[in-house]
Amino acid sequence: MGAMSAPSPVELDEPVTDDLTIPATPWITVVWNDPVNLMSYVTFVFQKYFGYSKKKAEKLMLEVHEDGRSAVSSGSREEMERDVQAMHEYGLWATLEKQE
Repeated sequence: MGAMSAPSPVELDEPVTDDLTIPATPWITVVWNDPVNLMSYVTFVFQKYFGYSKKKAEKLMLEVHEDGRSAVSSGSREEMERDVQAMHEYGLWATLEKQE
């Protein structure tokens, strides 16, 4: 009997993916405008909780003020549930949404 050779690897043009594997759609935390909180306080919360720069915190606060809402963070559902809860603890109106 002769020596057996190992089969040569097959090269694929595209990676093989499992059709059942669906990438996790990120979730977002949305902060909504309200008639109670001052713009300076909303900016402060974004800086304090998320660690955003004053410039970024002010940009997001202006979106809340002018557009009525702003997506302030994104990530897993669990992370966004935590962020929404934190915004509620600061007295802000926030919800989580699945990002499209």
